Amino acid sequence: MGAKYRGSIHDFPGFDPNQDAEALYTAMKGFGSDKEAILDIITSRSNRQRQEICQSYKSLYGKDLIADLKYELTGKFERLIVGLMRPPAYCDAKEIKDAISGIGTDEKCLIEILASRTNEQMHQLVAAYKDAYERDLEADIIGDTSGHFQKMLVVLLQGTREEDDVVSEDLVQQDVQDLYEAGELKWGTDEAQFIYILGNRSKQHLRLVFDEYLKTTGKPIEASIRGELSGDFEKLMLAVGFRGFWNTAGSYWHSSLLSSPCSPNPLVLQGLGTRDNTLIRIMVSRSELDMLDIREIFRTKYEKSLYSMIKNDTSGEYKKSLLKLCGGDDDAAGQFFPEAAQVAYQMWELSAVARVELKGTVRPANDFNPDADAKALRKAMKGLGTDEDTIIDIITHRSNAQRQQIRQTFKSHFGRDLMSDLKSEISGDLARLILGLMMPPAHYDAKQLKKAMEGAGTDEKALIEILATRTNAEIRAINEAYKEDYHKSLEDALSSDTSGHFRRILISLATVSEFLGLRSTCPSGADTPSGDKTSLETRFMTILCTRSYPHLRRVFQEFIKMTNYDVEHTIKKEMSGDVRDAFVAIVQSVKNKPLFFADKLYKSMKGAGTDEKTLTRIMVSRSEIDLLNIRREFIEKYDKSLHQAIEGDTSGDFLKALLALCGGED
Repeated sequence: MGAKYRGSIHDFPGFDPNQDAEALYTAMKGFGSDKEAILDIITSRSNRQRQEICQSYKSLYGKDLIADLKYELTGKFERLIVGLMRPPAYCDAKEIKDAISGIGTDEKCLIEILASRTNEQMHQLVAAYKDAYERDLEADIIGDTSGHFQKMLVVLLQGTREEDDVVSEDLVQQDVQDLYEAGELKWGTDEAQFIYILGNRSKQHLRLVFDEYLKTTGKPIEASIRGELSGDFEKLMLAVGFRGFWNTAGSYWHSSLLSSPCSPNPLVLQGLGTRDNTLIRIMVSRSELDMLDIREIFRTKYEKSLYSMIKNDTSGEYKKSLLKLCGGDDDAAGQFFPEAAQVAYQMWELSAVARVELKGTVRPANDFNPDADAKALRKAMKGLGTDEDTIIDIITHRSNAQRQQIRQTFKSHFGRDLMSDLKSEISGDLARLILGLMMPPAHYDAKQLKKAMEGAGTDEKALIEILATRTNAEIRAINEAYKEDYHKSLEDALSSDTSGHFRRILISLATVSEFLGLRSTCPSGADTPSGDKTSLETRFMTILCTRSYPHLRRVFQEFIKMTNYDVEHTIKKEMSGDVRDAFVAIVQSVKNKPLFFADKLYKSMKGAGTDEKTLTRIMVSRSEIDLLNIRREFIEKYDKSLHQAIEGDTSGDFLKALLALCGGED
């Protein structure tokens, strides 16, 4: 960030500490208190100015301002206002004291504070803790924590991290080698080496180490940390080595606002309640440092401003104070652009010309021998019992083209239909997966569409997932396969099983080729949906269902610039039901198709039950296209590998087959 100020709270112009002290005294004098006056003054002054107010208050009235505020205020509002009145080091000291007091320990609070403070801030914290509680912070930390987690906290408490001045390239290479040998190359893990390097090197040095680690090992350092470490120690090291230092400024804090450090859950702001202590701690500690960065990344990632999130999830004077600290609403016209919107705008500018290399996890087998594979499969299914391991091993490690050769060879050798034999030998989820892999992709998609429209109900999510994400060539092949297999056009099937705008969207996706007359930009807004609500769905359908992906990325870019909103946000706000879901799927697919599928996979394994159909459909259909990209998006968003998620949510031969398709552990 350099010297650029990125806080939301500044020194108040024309500041008069005596005048503010008098106003606060008046606000608390007599019966009741003027909370509006209190919050207006305290949230509008910098911490330095608040300390001057405290001194003036004592000089004028012989009373302690913080003590009076504690007496007059209650609950979350009191905690927030009192936190603002303390010097930053004393505020941190209070948070840590609370975190280690009582029966349990709030490890997340310890991680958040101790992994993010500078050397100077750490020294001030240790001194403030000693002054406030007449206790040694290091001794208290040691008494309340244990193991490698404790050791790393003690290292951080020393405040001796190297400063960002000269970085030795030789030392960077040595640290990369030491980390690699301490983790990936070692049976077990040398945690001491991780502690030494991540706890003592400068932030700039660590950035270079992490970049070089990826180049040297082909694996990001956070993946190695997750693989080698565990529990609170793992979370601490990720905060120190990953989010705290080498992510974009403010990214650690926006993650903490929506989630606990290094984990997507539990939510701090969203849905079932607010983790107020965490929210207060971050809003107080970052308001004069990098709140604008936090707001920017928050708005870009979640398509909703931090201001509106706080407004919807809190109340009363507590809410008003938080909104003052936030400093502005990035959803309001003129606020979002050019900060958060500029980031999103540039993202679309890059994506409009980017060529992302898609990689599957299943590739054609080397030295492929369809004759040997056919014989091995026949042997695996012949006689009493079935050798599922052999079936899984062969079918999950051959490309679809190779599987079709095996089918033909099997029939030539044995006069039998391989698909029929597999159906009779295996069952359940494994059968659906293996038989799906044995079908040509277009015929598999056609079958999934047919199943989605069979019976009493319609699986709209499956229809959307397939038709919103397939290329022109894939859509044409699906139409041909559907006609061949079911003697009915896909359009007719969709027409008879769906209705309204949703039917029109699906038919448009299934029959209309992408518009190829791509313009570089759309400055006039000709492709920006607008007008009255009665025609909104039609306008969106005309554009989203017919334009090419590069063209739509340009449109989305201009839409952000013109409205301050991502188009997905507008769709979710203005539409509902299946129409909304279809448009959102199209937009998400245009944005980042692997991420779209990663989200679907995560949701299929989230909660009490597993959606095996969705899980199977995606693993089968994407294994040769972009499953490796999906894996990368999955671990980036959910802080766990797809391999781990599958392992924790499935079992038996179905698990073995899925892991084989997954292709490895990230």
